[in-house]
Amino acid sequence: MAKILIANRLSDGLVVFYAADGSWVESITDGQLSYDDATADHLLAAGLADERDNQIIDPCLIEVTENDGKLIPVDLREVIRAHGPTIAVDRTI
Repeated sequence: MAKILIANRLSDGLVVFYAADGSWVESITDGQLSYDDATADHLLAAGLADERDNQIIDPCLIEVTENDGKLIPVDLREVIRAHGPTIAVDRTI
């Protein structure tokens, strides 16, 4: 099963995904997928290095599936993290 590296950006707390160019992006579709253990290990090592550099926090690999061209995290917690809260949020506060 494919995996992707997810974390929270320290500057604003947003959920981000590790991209192929080494940046952190806000869209799961722009994140780099791993289909093997060696690539997954490389992604996690890069995430841990960025955590040490205080760019992100809590990097972890999550399993994803593809449905109609969209990446969907396997675990419900990660679905919510990747796609936003399950209730309306008042953004005026």
